[in-house]
Amino acid sequence: MHIPPASRLHVLLVSDDSESHDIQNIVRTAGISMEAFPLAALEDANLHSRLETGVFDAVLLDISLPLNKDEQYILSRLRQRAPDAPILVFSDCDDDDATLQAVREGAQDCLIKGACGARLLKRAVRYAIERNHMQATLRALSFLDDLTGVYNRRGFSTLAQHQIRIARRRHTGFFLIFIDFDGMKQINDSAGHIAGDQALIAFSQLLSFTFRGSDIVARMGGDEFAVITCDNDDAISGSAAPIVARLENAIRRHNERHFDEPPLSVSCGAVFFNPSESKTLDQMLEEADRIMYANKRQKKARLREEIAQAQSLILATT
Repeated sequence: MHIPPASRLHVLLVSDDSESHDIQNIVRTAGISMEAFPLAALEDANLHSRLETGVFDAVLLDISLPLNKDEQYILSRLRQRAPDAPILVFSDCDDDDATLQAVREGAQDCLIKGACGARLLKRAVRYAIERNHMQATLRALSFLDDLTGVYNRRGFSTLAQHQIRIARRRHTGFFLIFIDFDGMKQINDSAGHIAGDQALIAFSQLLSFTFRGSDIVARMGGDEFAVITCDNDDAISGSAAPIVARLENAIRRHNERHFDEPPLSVSCGAVFFNPSESKTLDQMLEEADRIMYANKRQKKARLREEIAQAQSLILATT
């Protein structure tokens, strides 16, 4: 990661002290662009939006140590609003335990007022940005499936829980679709495990292209996948049928283009999350799994019936 020079950095200073001029002077001397707000401004919707869109490279938080419950809440809210911006705490307290408490709560570094000059601040901000980026990279790697590159079960669970909280706060629903890749054993047995892996990769790519960038696509393990549709437009109709039809059409087009490869086929189970209900993620997955297996049994029954009809037709014409 390339860290920009101090002159291109833009930081947010949040202070519980109306006399934060000393910190502001240090920031300006370091050549860093800055916006300063009081703690009360953290409840401002416009500042929320700017934090979430990544306007600030880092946040300087001027609060007292050790942290009380209100200050822990402030630090937690900042981390939620600006996960890509490291937080550096300014404080009068030079106590190791208090400093460690702030770091455990999500601060990248703690700087002592009166002991931090422009040169130290510049270095601390740049190092904090790099550490934060490295930590985000490691978190992303632990959330991604090694084979397909989509989210793994851990990543899905984390993001799905976050989506549930958003849905309840905004009073909007979403669909969870559980997907079983049909015929994986046959592909592995007939064409080998390399071909099976390639089919899983191709299907993961198809899911990523079919669903929106805001949707959560994950490989839950083996040949099972899950998708959460985060766009409200999908939930307006109250039916998952258009979503499943969109996926089936994409699979059909893929099979037509790649006729020389093992065909892709899936069985789906979809459930709707109603924010007024107390349904958990595990309950939704279990329900979607049951629906998916019921649809798989119906598909197999239809296929057996079609084969039997075809055989009867052949016998009738011979």
